[in-house]
Amino acid sequence: MGQLLVNSLSSKGLDMIRHTVVFRLKHDKGSNEEGLFLDAAKGLAEIPVVENFECLREISPKNNFDYGLSMEFKDQAAYEEYNNHPDHVAFVNQRWFQEVEDFLEIDYQL
Repeated sequence: MGQLLVNSLSSKGLDMIRHTVVFRLKHDKGSNEEGLFLDAAKGLAEIPVVENFECLREISPKNNFDYGLSMEFKDQAAYEEYNNHPDHVAFVNQRWFQEVEDFLEIDYQL
């Protein structure tokens, strides 16, 4: 059944990608540092190829993550442009690596 769905999606030529990441910060919940990090993360929405950006608070007790980011790209080229964009690279190097304790990244074809 799953294989049929994959084949069906591929045959439609749908190229959109939804990039998601759930994460836990090293900062205390409600701290000023938490707020500064989340504000910086929201700045990723300003990268021109990013569509439908969301910064989310995880509420499920079924995992150990606290936050999520979700965004969409029109195709693989746009996703690669985002990954290489100077603002994204700076965020990852200056904030993400230093402030994120754990994360899980999942990308979907839409």
